[in-house]
Amino acid sequence: MGISIFQTAGKIIAGWGSLNQLAVEVKGLGAQSVLIICDPVIEKIGLAERVKNQLASLGVKLGIFSEVEPEPRLQVVEKCLRVINEGGYDLLVAVGGGSSIDVAKAASILVTNSGTIKDYLGVNLVARPGIPVVAVPTTAGTGSEVTPIAILSDEEDQLKKGVVSPHLLPRVAIIDPELTVTMPPHITAATGMDALTHAVEAYISINANASPVTDALALEAIRIISRSLRTAVANGQHKEARSQMAMASLMAGIAFANAGVGAVHALAYPLGAQFHVPHGVANAVLLPYVMEWNMLGALSRFKDMALAMGEKVEGLSERAAAERFVEAVRQLSADIRIPSRLRDLGVTAEAIPGMAEGASKVTRLLANNPRQLSVDDIREIYERAF
Repeated sequence: MGISIFQTAGKIIAGWGSLNQLAVEVKGLGAQSVLIICDPVIEKIGLAERVKNQLASLGVKLGIFSEVEPEPRLQVVEKCLRVINEGGYDLLVAVGGGSSIDVAKAASILVTNSGTIKDYLGVNLVARPGIPVVAVPTTAGTGSEVTPIAILSDEEDQLKKGVVSPHLLPRVAIIDPELTVTMPPHITAATGMDALTHAVEAYISINANASPVTDALALEAIRIISRSLRTAVANGQHKEARSQMAMASLMAGIAFANAGVGAVHALAYPLGAQFHVPHGVANAVLLPYVMEWNMLGALSRFKDMALAMGEKVEGLSERAAAERFVEAVRQLSADIRIPSRLRDLGVTAEAIPGMAEGASKVTRLLANNPRQLSVDDIREIYERAF
């Protein structure tokens, strides 16, 4: 094993009711003016106001930016930045799914670095830390609260692109499973499969920062998700299932933040940019098809993942065990009613060549994949999934 680097949020607070620690953490960061960043739904259900009320005792200036959209465009970050600058805010509290947290992380670095968000699309292009971000996820899937990544949609290129920098890591991540109870079943399913994809791709990643630490986190996340996601989807009020999924999402997020993700994500990005398919759904539909391709590149690890999902593989060859894993993923998706085909998501056959070209350009992710893919290989996977 060579040298690996491990990074995560500055502080992680997790557990039922942990949102009650928010004011203590914000006070500890010395903020004078706090902007709460969320989407319209979070504001509508009163969660943004609940967060604001928790912070009111600190005597700081408080504001709410609630214009985050799904698969957020670059323009949303610029709009958020204008609100931050006009209000003189010095700390951001992101409340919501990955979109809200990613917008907050991206906007935070623009406060202290010149230029526009387009200048920082890529890896390690951010020179200075941004203003502090406290991330409060309300879904169990994206892991954005513990990653140095912000994913945004570039409408002009019809691609999702990332800002990747350690300066994007939140100062504090508060993971309160209670906040996920209001998630409807379809979002619980999609975000849960997103977390599973993070764990799977981290475990088979060939990135230099994949290590026994990321392996342990990823494999345990796979184990928990395979045992808890069905219950969380079927009964959103199930406290134990919600707690388990929140913890699994956190583990998977830390794992992929360091080990990276691979071809599933690279192929999913064009679906989000061109057809506005929710990221978790895109990952879930593509996961078994990409894993069929990847099997030969990591057979022993696929056997490990089959065992983690509760499959009986004793006496099977490594390939047969790997196939059991792929089938277990398919069954999990079917049980929670995730579509199995791209055509069910509105994707057209005519778009596949262009999507393959777009996915092939996400070289940062494809480099982590245990089996190399050409443009033709990517096109073939899309066609199988269609």
